[in-house]
Amino acid sequence: MFYKKGLNFVLSFLIIGFGWANSTSAQESDSTSDTNISNSSRDLLLRPSQPQEVRIEGLTSITLEQAIDIALENNRDLQRAKLELQRSNESLRAAQARKRVFVDGTANVTENGNQSQGFLGNTNTFGAGAGVEVGYRLSTGGRITATINRAQEEIRVSELEVDKISQDTVFTVSTSYYQLQNSDAQVNIAQAAVEDFTQTLRDAQLLERAGLGTRFDVLQAEVDLANANQALTRARADQRNARRELARVIGVPETVEYSSADEVEERGEWDLSLEESIVLAYTNREELDQILALREINQQDREIALSEKRPQVNLFANYNFNTTFADSRPVSTTGYNDGYSIGARLQWRFVDGGESKANAQQEEISTIIEENNFDDRKSAIRLEVETAFNDLMANQENISTTEQAAITATESLRLARLRFQAGVGTQTDVINAQRALTEARGNFLQAIIGYNQSLNSLQRAVGEYGSDGI
Repeated sequence: MFYKKGLNFVLSFLIIGFGWANSTSAQESDSTSDTNISNSSRDLLLRPSQPQEVRIEGLTSITLEQAIDIALENNRDLQRAKLELQRSNESLRAAQARKRVFVDGTANVTENGNQSQGFLGNTNTFGAGAGVEVGYRLSTGGRITATINRAQEEIRVSELEVDKISQDTVFTVSTSYYQLQNSDAQVNIAQAAVEDFTQTLRDAQLLERAGLGTRFDVLQAEVDLANANQALTRARADQRNARRELARVIGVPETVEYSSADEVEERGEWDLSLEESIVLAYTNREELDQILALREINQQDREIALSEKRPQVNLFANYNFNTTFADSRPVSTTGYNDGYSIGARLQWRFVDGGESKANAQQEEISTIIEENNFDDRKSAIRLEVETAFNDLMANQENISTTEQAAITATESLRLARLRFQAGVGTQTDVINAQRALTEARGNFLQAIIGYNQSLNSLQRAVGEYGSDGI
């Protein structure tokens, strides 16, 4: 029996030591994690106090693909979603662990004293014991299976959330980049308008000196040039704002600023019909799959609630050892005992006051709510696809129309200026031609950028970006 006693003590110490090591490791890990989180949070709470700390340090050109890569790396919502995915994976591991055999260990030390025959008759009893039990959950009324299924659906929801935030990030960055391209192009158009009006003023002054023009023509040209300079100033302010917005969206430090490196051109084509686009959106959109996964989670929660009233069966096998040391005056005695047991435990809750049924009913209602959400979201997705598709078709048609208008306006301004310089045309003709050219250039630009933005919106609505990264 002594070898059994030694075996029990060894097992007990191993169990206690293993538990203590795990506890210490977990505490160290938690401490390190808390330190990292604390440092990260502390960095986020810093506020610059000197002007040089917020001063823009140069301007760097960046392509749309580069901007998307930086944004995906810096997006905090995406980082948070990936952590949620890791946590969901750990939840699945925890749920699966409940299907395995578990081992519990116990140990105890006691001291009892009594005084039966005066001071010399004191009896102090010291006891020590240890035990180990192996158990297995044979039946849990479907709780473990439902918990595992639920954890798997939570992983699915987390994966879809990562995909959704990634696509939202691409969409947001692309939108901001196109806005910056628009601002850059507006600055170029405004600069071209200033150059055109400067040339008109120069021609008016030359004609006035030659006696072929009037002072009124010169004053009108000066007013038009001043208006063009005001438009250029406004365009440059919008350009700076668009640069800051892009920097904010992609998550770079506030001292960094980017300009667009890509040319303003059509970013691609859409070959699917409207009906094909809608069907593809129903297949690809993460929100619909998320709602279906949430619906499945509600159904698994219903099974978990109902399992409370189903029989629970656990198998077990344990071994226990106890020893006592009796110190009595004038006699001392010792003793020990051990034993084992093998069996099964049945637990069945017959009455719970209706709690499990009420909880199951809640999950059934939640399932119906998710079904309604699915239908509403599906209708909203269709509207998004239709709106983006119609805008894309309109902008695609406008590109060729506005391009021809810009070419015609350029030629009209050239002829109007030649007629004015020859004295057979009026300055009003030149000014009207300049304004028409500025408008035509702006319309052509808006058609291209509007096409790219509509394509971007359609790709996001369908849930499928092209192979070029957008």
